[in-house]
Parts: sequence; structure tokens; C-alpha cells
Amino acid sequence: MSKFNYTYSDPSNHASGSTPYGIYDEDTIFQADSLTVTKWTARRLGHPVLQLEIYSGSIYACFEEAVSEYSTHINNYNMKNWMWEHYGTSNKLSGSTLGSTGSNDPISSNLGTAVHMSDTYGTFAGVGGDVHLKSGSVSMVKNKQEYDLQTWAEASESGNRLVIQGVFNQGPSAITRFYDPFAGSFEQRNMLDAFGMGNTAPAVSYIMRPISYDISRAQAIETNDLIRKSAYSFHIADNKLKIFPRPTATDASDKIWFHYYVRDDLTSTTNTTTQGRVSDPSNAPYKFLPYQEINSTGRQWIRKYTLALSKELLGIIRSKYASLPLPGGEVSMDGEALKAEGREEKDSLLEELKEFLDSISLSERATAEAEIATSNQQVLSRAPLTIFIG
Repeated sequence: MSKFNYTYSDPSNHASGSTPYGIYDEDTIFQADSLTVTKWTARRLGHPVLQLEIYSGSIYACFEEAVSEYSTHINNYNMKNWMWEHYGTSNKLSGSTLGSTGSNDPISSNLGTAVHMSDTYGTFAGVGGDVHLKSGSVSMVKNKQEYDLQTWAEASESGNRLVIQGVFNQGPSAITRFYDPFAGSFEQRNMLDAFGMGNTAPAVSYIMRPISYDISRAQAIETNDLIRKSAYSFHIADNKLKIFPRPTATDASDKIWFHYYVRDDLTSTTNTTTQGRVSDPSNAPYKFLPYQEINSTGRQWIRKYTLALSKELLGIIRSKYASLPLPGGEVSMDGEALKAEGREEKDSLLEELKEFLDSISLSERATAEAEIATSNQQVLSRAPLTIFIG
């Protein structure tokens, strides 16, 4: 059997180039700790009193795995809390990568995917979106109520199907019928212009009246038009627009405007929210945490996990030999016990880390803040109130 292969006096004998993946070969703190952690692990396993059937390179591999395991759980915690904040951001593993130096700051709260979803709603609500909202118009013809907008589209939109969003078919404003247009003098008209009212009526008699008078009169005019006259409205089906009331000779050549989308523009719009961007945990740009940025608490967990991995590995090696023959007898190996003990310690450390991370998640923080607020209210409810005498 070979003894534990470790040269204590050679400072160059560290993990650089000796770990399977070499993830932390450029991390000087990792390289320095690889010596001390390996020495500590060997002594915790009984060296030099006991012979260890394991090489220093194997403990280096366990150390690298322990750091990577810790990094994985921290990154999973971050994704659990911030995944939807990263959604749609760049997923390139270069530049300011998540988990790398200088990019560990908490992410400020934002609307996340609600912003991307609102683009689609905004398109059909006419308040934004990614598709251009266009305007068109048709000229009214005396006694003609129905107009085929697809016929208009043949000339204006190359026959493409229209999706009508709004039709502007309103009656004249009530304010234009408030007063006698000849009631005001020249000076009064100048006064109206100064108030910005010169484009409605030249009369000024209503300036000194309460605003409720204007509102009541406008409502009376609009209600009169609605009940006693044919109200201005429209009906549209299959892009055939029918307007009310029937156009008269005075309406001829007037235009009715409408807003529309081209259906092909709506259906051909490609949603690039996640193209080359974060769409799920598999492409969130998290790297292994730099070992030098891990605090003392995390490093202690890594040391213990390295020992558990090494103990399991040593147990696997020793379990291949249940006993060794010696002159006058044999010696039993503790491989199965070491293997079971190492796995139990691994499970315990992982469970401890997961419970700790869950206890500081955003959902747990919200619960704790709610409990604190409730407790504060109970305390304040028992406090005597100050009596003010005035």
C-alpha cells in the first residue's frame, strides 16, 4: 500500500494543474488554501499515525468539488430569488457575468416580464406596443351609410387585411352651440382670444358664471341630440363600416377617420424577448463563485464538505479489501464505516446549507417583515395614548 502522497516542505506542491477541471487554477487564494485544507483533511483522517490509501491529488479533486458544490447552491439560491428579474437580459458568459467579480450586487426591483407582456396588450389597447398603428379615412357620400374598408385597403395597403382599432364618428361639440355668435363686442372677442376661447364662440357672457352652468348646458345639448336626433355611431363587421346617421348633402366629401393595424404586421412580429437572452435557469449567466470572494463561513463549509468527500472516497477504496492478511492473523478494514460516515456528513452539510438559504430567501424575508409589523402593532396598541387639551 502507498502512503499518503503529500510533500509538506515543497510550497509549489499545490492544486494548480492537479484538479480535474482546473476551474480555480488562476485563483491564488484557492491555491494557497489547497495546501492547508489537504493537510487538515489528511490529519483528520488519521495521518501520519494511520496509513492513508489516498493521494493528495484526490483530495485536491474533493476540494475543487466542494467549492463548486457550494457555488452551485449559492447560484441556485440567487436564481430562485432573482430569476424573473434576469428574464430577457443578456445571457452571454462574458463581461459583467453574474457571480463574477464586481457583479454580486443585489438586483433592483423591476416589473420583470410584466413589461414584455404589456407590449402586446399595449398594441391592442392603442397605447404602445411593437406594431405601428396607422390612420386612414373614407370620404362620405350622400345617403351612403356602408363603406368597405377592404376596398380602401386594396389601394392603400396592397390588399392586406386590416384590423380596425377605432373609428372617429362623433357629432359636433356642444360648446359650439352654446351662445349667439354675434353676442360679443370686438373688445370681448379680444378678451376671449386672451383666454384661449376665441376658436369656440366670440361670446363672453359665460365667463362670469359658475362652471356647473356650462356642464349642465353641455349635457342638455348632448342628451337632446341623443334622444331627439339620430345619434352619431357606427357598426363594423368584416371590415364593412356602417355609419349613423345617414350622410346628407352637407356631409358629402367630409371624411371619417379610423385607426388600424395591418394583420400581417401583427402576425409577423417576432418576439425577441429571450433570443440570446435569459429564458430559463439553464442559460442564466452564472459562473462558479471566485473562491477568494467566499467568506469565512462559506470556506468552513467547504472544508467540512472536502473532508466528507475524502472520507467517502477513502471508504470506497478500503471497502475493496474487507481484511488484509498479516503474519499470525489478519486486520479488518473500516471501509464500509468510513463510506457511510462520509455520505452521512455530506447529506447533513447539504441539508444545513439548503435550510439556511431557504431561511433568508425573499419569501421568508417578507414573512418575517409581516410578523415584525404585526408584533409592532400589538406593542403600540398597548401603549397609552397622549391626551391633547386645547
